[in-house]
Parts: sequence; structure tokens; C-alpha cells
Amino acid sequence: MSTRDAFKKAQEDGFDLIEVSPKAKPPVAKIGDYGKYKYELKKKEKEIKAKSHVTETKVTQVKIGTGEGDLKRKANKVGEWLSDGHRVKIDLFLWGRYKYMEFAFLKERLERFLAIIPESFKIADEIKKSPKGLTVVLEPNKSGKNTAKKENNENK
Repeated sequence: MSTRDAFKKAQEDGFDLIEVSPKAKPPVAKIGDYGKYKYELKKKEKEIKAKSHVTETKVTQVKIGTGEGDLKRKANKVGEWLSDGHRVKIDLFLWGRYKYMEFAFLKERLERFLAIIPESFKIADEIKKSPKGLTVVLEPNKSGKNTAKKENNENK
């Protein structure tokens, strides 16, 4: 149908001619209420935006010599981030001779920090070496059980 005929038919019916995809060959159009069409487009965009929730990755750094009080404070902050739905990256920062310490000892230090986090979490990326030390990534756990605490109890 030609554009003129479509426009004439839309006016006779009391509707608008809406161009759906102008880049198609031939361009695609439909007859309908333009206000309703715009409303539906906005509604779809809102729905897509609501579904695509972007989580931010928060980072905290722990050192070998960090005191218990400071560890608890950092663990509480990590718990807040997890309860807000953020991913959390925890770095065990190593410098100097600490870089050459035994991996099992360093891993145990990091797991001790994970044990005092008040919120439930699951480990997204396992504990692994990074250029500055050890790194682990946590995600909020929907079930309410800590996966890291179970693993620690099984190893003992």
C-alpha cells in the first residue's frame, strides 16, 4: 500500500499513521493512536531498565597485620554492601617479604576475615593470587547460608 493511501485510510478511521521502522525497505508503518504508541514504548523502556539492574563491585583491602577491631569494622562494611546487593572484592594486600609466604597460610588469613562477615554470601570467584596479593569476589546469597563457612568446617 502506498504512503498516501495508508495516510488517507488512517484519517478516514480517525487514527494516525505510525512509522514503525523507517530504515526497512519499504518502510513499515501501522495505523493506530500515536499517543498510545508512545505510551507503550515508554512503558517497554521502563520495564527493560528495571530488569537490567547494574550491580557495582565494591573493593576492600585487608593486610596481614590488620588488627581484630579493624577487621571487624571492615567486615561490617562488607556486610552492608552485600545487604545492598553489591558484589564485593576483597584483597589481601601483600608487600615485601609477605609476598613469599606460604599460600595456605595466606588463604587461611583471608578465610578468617570471611568468617566474621555478618551477612550471608557466596563466593563468586575463588581465592586466587593477584599481582598485589590474594583476591576473592563475593556475591550476596539469596538462601541466607554462607558457602564459605561450610567449606571452612569441612576442611577442619
